[in-house]
Amino acid sequence: MTPRDFATDVVRRLREAGYEALWAGGCVRDERLGLTPDDYDVATNARPEDVQKQFRRTIAIGAAFGVIDVIGPRYGDGFHTVQVATFRSDGTYTDGRRPDSVTFGTAEADAERRDFTINGLFFDPHENRLIDYVGGVADLDAKILRAIGDPVARFTEDKLRILRAVRMATRFDLAIDPATLAAAKAMAAEIRAVSAERIAEELRKLLAHPNRVRGVALLAEFGLLNAVLPELNESVNESIIAALPCAAEFPLAFAALVLPLSSRVAADIGDRLRLSNDETRRITYLVENRMALVDAETLPASRLYPFLTHPFASDLIALHRAVGHSAAADFCERTLRETARERLDPPPLLTGDNLKLAGYKPGPEFKVVLEAVRAKQLDGILSTPEQALAEAKRLLNS
Repeated sequence: MTPRDFATDVVRRLREAGYEALWAGGCVRDERLGLTPDDYDVATNARPEDVQKQFRRTIAIGAAFGVIDVIGPRYGDGFHTVQVATFRSDGTYTDGRRPDSVTFGTAEADAERRDFTINGLFFDPHENRLIDYVGGVADLDAKILRAIGDPVARFTEDKLRILRAVRMATRFDLAIDPATLAAAKAMAAEIRAVSAERIAEELRKLLAHPNRVRGVALLAEFGLLNAVLPELNESVNESIIAALPCAAEFPLAFAALVLPLSSRVAADIGDRLRLSNDETRRITYLVENRMALVDAETLPASRLYPFLTHPFASDLIALHRAVGHSAAADFCERTLRETARERLDPPPLLTGDNLKLAGYKPGPEFKVVLEAVRAKQLDGILSTPEQALAEAKRLLNS
């Protein structure tokens, strides 16, 4: 059973129980565009408790807002899951994220409380019927992103929608309705009220998309770049971002975005946005070493090989290519192809334990000596443990 089949089955079972049920939101939009949805959502007039009665396995992830996850049969490494939400209209949004209260109601009211017209569509999978209360079909066909109703009201309800507008326009290559754009520009600074985690998630999706260059341009046009990343002062080199591989992951794209900054500032931004430790490490490493491979063809092995065997080597090479050092990037990739791993990263000839066995007490000089011996090993000057130990003794006794 595919995710689509399971979503169709959820609709069928709710219908057979006497309820109205339709696919809703992004899955309808994606199918209309000929895309395969990442997931399927169902909207219904069944109350949350009624939804739970119809299915054996459910999770009440947001019952107060009418949202129930229905868990189906195993699919791949996990299980089919369809989010089923009761038709509703929303009350005021005091926190700029969630409604203070909801009123369960009709499909039309449910469509009107959503963010953009292209996300306000419903589809009946049994009658193969598209249901549009908000003009979403016309906007999809015209490739326009338009807020539903009053854009100021929509953005006031959930300020993340301002950033999401950029991502939607980027992902689907949409022009932006003038009223929607004007409201977004006027309210851009209010994005600071949104949690760092939610902002970061939107940036991950935006910068990992092949159309990320337009996304960054829209961030600047909306005034969001200064609001989210004031350290940049809007100094972004879009040509660097454009030169990244289409499949570039978020850390590489983000590093290209913040390349004008120091690694310390890049690390501070990662902390502020609450990026994962791995993401921050990758971004900081790339920014710090953005010029490390410029002279790759003339670097000694002791300086080049540690970069080529680093876990972030492929990103570092891609970044150098993006900033215009294609010859250096080609040389690095050729070296990786043509040089055995045992040569690039051989087992060390000498360790701290060897020095302790030789009668030396551990101290700060151990690190300096071991690095010096390792460099000579990579450069082919030392080739045996005996030579390495002799060199270490010379350095420690000098």
